[in-house]
Amino acid sequence: MFQQEEYDVIVVGAGHAGCEAAAAAANMGSKVLLVTMNMNTIAQMSCNPAMGGVAKGQIVREVDALGGQSGIITDKTMIQFRMLNRSKGPAMWSPRAQSDRMRFAEEWRMTLEQTLNVDFWQEAVTGIVVENGTAVGVKTQLGIEFRGKSVVLTNGTFLNGLIHIGEKQFGGGRAAEKGSTGITEQLKELGFEAGRMKTGTPPRVDGRSLDYSKMEEQAGDEMPSKFSYLDTPALTNQRPCYITYTNAEVHEILKEGFEKSPMFQGRIKGLGPRYCPSVEDKINRFADKDRHQIFVEPEGWSTVEVYVNGFSSSLPEDVQYRALRKIAGFENAKMFRPGYAIEYDFFPPTQLNLTLETKLVQNLYFAGQINGTTGYEEAACQGLMAGINAHNKVHGKEPFVLKRSEAYIGVLIDDLVNKGTDEPYRMFTSRAEHRLLLRQDNADLRLTPLGYALGLASEERMALVREKEEQTAAVAKLLKTHAIEPAEINGWLAEIGSATIHEKTRVVNLLRRPGVDLPALARVLPGLTLALAPYRPDALEQAEILVKYEAYLEKEHQQAARMQELENFTIRGRLDYHAMPALSHEAREKLLKIQPETLGQASRISGVSPADVSVLMVYLGR
Repeated sequence: MFQQEEYDVIVVGAGHAGCEAAAAAANMGSKVLLVTMNMNTIAQMSCNPAMGGVAKGQIVREVDALGGQSGIITDKTMIQFRMLNRSKGPAMWSPRAQSDRMRFAEEWRMTLEQTLNVDFWQEAVTGIVVENGTAVGVKTQLGIEFRGKSVVLTNGTFLNGLIHIGEKQFGGGRAAEKGSTGITEQLKELGFEAGRMKTGTPPRVDGRSLDYSKMEEQAGDEMPSKFSYLDTPALTNQRPCYITYTNAEVHEILKEGFEKSPMFQGRIKGLGPRYCPSVEDKINRFADKDRHQIFVEPEGWSTVEVYVNGFSSSLPEDVQYRALRKIAGFENAKMFRPGYAIEYDFFPPTQLNLTLETKLVQNLYFAGQINGTTGYEEAACQGLMAGINAHNKVHGKEPFVLKRSEAYIGVLIDDLVNKGTDEPYRMFTSRAEHRLLLRQDNADLRLTPLGYALGLASEERMALVREKEEQTAAVAKLLKTHAIEPAEINGWLAEIGSATIHEKTRVVNLLRRPGVDLPALARVLPGLTLALAPYRPDALEQAEILVKYEAYLEKEHQQAARMQELENFTIRGRLDYHAMPALSHEAREKLLKIQPETLGQASRISGVSPADVSVLMVYLGR
């Protein structure tokens, strides 16, 4: 039966990218086969049990706004929520949730099992079936051939995965799970370039053996929010995390293991994530620091297992254990398993189109760590986009590509395809030139209409967006017209050290002052509280941001419009860049390799100068 049935989309791998790809394509109407080596580890949180964070939280909100599942599942399974960077401007606010690791994976599996059009198969895929330059299926370890109109590879760290603990090394894609072989070798034969990357994870310990009285408690927000724009369950109870620190004694013990470190002795060839270094890398690179922060994070509501965030290591297990026990609160710690490093194959993403379809093989898509990224959130959004585009391609629909001014997802994919990466790519707010437009609070307004047009976001989502837009506009108008008498507000203004007013003033003028926000004004102005009572909290927040940062937002929109002018210069077909002698040698090489689709894309390729862009503009103008 399974040899004969043809699928629209075959997804290989059931991590965060694979799950989103399968759900998106199926919810849009494609017949999907999800192939995984282990049905019991679908959506496994291989590293820290958390979703979101700086810029990553914005990505989860964007995935949700488009109709993806990660935000919903996080809301259903989180044990703590914090909005990071609240002391900064709204462009920096980033939601983060601590998740119940087992419940997260369970909820994802249940979601997929209840999704019409998704079939499952548990086995290793050893190759892609390619006919006439097009992916038409996959081959498995048992020799079974599944036929499909498109294939999405989301292999994570499993491609020729190699685990390192001190001088010991063994094959595996994750602790206690074997790696995947065959796919890299075939893709190389087809002409793909491959590389090696490295990531790592810290030890897990028994929470019952820790002394939390010696640590700083890190509680969740008093009024926790959530990720999804739908009516997901509110978080009413939270588990605390804790903070402790390494010390000089810890560092000395760790240094004893350096001679057996696979990283320092050259056994690890792949580059690791710059912004999430191992603990041995931190004490080596930052020798002037006498301590480093350790975040002690529970793995779930009921389990006693604890994740030691900040102590990622590939040193020998006995060195890890002895060093851990010198950390305050860890004196009697019992280790469940040591940390380790893992090396794996990836494929430089300059080999992809902006749809995440490969340039060498039609209807073959790459998503997640196979593209050189790190993080659940980065993987999930790529999976979503690959699933959308695989569905569109096989059904004769237009490609779906997000601009840099539309979403962090657009920034991420544009960076990967045009610039490539030789180290695990992680999203930061600083990577986006229009981050004031790409806030976590307005992802639904930006993207749900697009998701709805695709047939992915539901009517329910669209109705909520329309209501939010209407209410936001009404509140913004109210803030610009509602006037306040000096007697109503001057006492409070004096208290907070802000200049008093001498005549009637509109609310918007006060909101634009540093240190003044709408909730505070509402607390001291009963009339304003009454006027705002009918409106949704998210509409109030949205309206406050719009009026408070009106001039800055307008400037951002103008800059985005100017950049869009370059995107409107379409490059059709493959140009012979060698025939343009006015281009620099490096520009010719890079343009031939990446084959940009627009002048804007060409301008963002590393090595293409403004002078080269001018040459292209003249050529295209002709």
